[in-house]
Amino acid sequence: MVTKDQSMKIMVFNGSPKREASDTLHLTRAFVDGMNDIQENRVHTIHVVDRHIEFCTGCFTCKRNGGACIHHDDMQEILEEILDSDVLIFSFPLYCYGMPAPLKALIDRTMPLSSMAMEKVGDRYVHTAQRDFSKLRYVMICGCGFPNSNNNFEAMALQFNMMFGADAAILTVPEAPMFNAPEAEPVTKPFLETVQQAGREYAQSGQISPETMEKLAVPMIPQEVYAAIVNGGMS
Repeated sequence: MVTKDQSMKIMVFNGSPKREASDTLHLTRAFVDGMNDIQENRVHTIHVVDRHIEFCTGCFTCKRNGGACIHHDDMQEILEEILDSDVLIFSFPLYCYGMPAPLKALIDRTMPLSSMAMEKVGDRYVHTAQRDFSKLRYVMICGCGFPNSNNNFEAMALQFNMMFGADAAILTVPEAPMFNAPEAEPVTKPFLETVQQAGREYAQSGQISPETMEKLAVPMIPQEVYAAIVNGGMS
């Protein structure tokens, strides 16, 4: 439970190569606005595509020597900011049923936070931490251009839960290109207001109510209408 006098540090990783023009970022801004309705928080947004992040080579040097990576790029600074944060929000469009490559590279490079040693948690083994990130909470906000969510987000949601735990908050929204269409405001505005409500609930309790999640699961316009609009625009 977050009280009125608890300001949080929120780190937003925008995984869209569109940067500020991202369709999904409209959702993330509304969610953060909702969190700030409860308490003004410190928010830092990183456009991942603009950062110098080398690919992980899988050498595991970082896991054997206290976290030092063979690459000298922006990740050391990003890792320190992650450790100084309270909430990490991963905002990105769905690419091939997963996340965009720059964001995946960033997540791969969080390996220095854990060691080679393993421990059993429940029915699986995980690497033990060599830095303390136990206070972190995680949010995934993902949009796609299809008319509905069926058989689109499931793989990404499962991956996110496996990486960050079953209590991570996940918002998946189809019809996301509508958020960058001014003529769609009669339907996008009330939807974003519901996303803002989700942010308020998350700031207060660390969860989003089933009632709000149910509202967010309803497409903004009938899927057949949306598909017809998209297909018509491609002709």
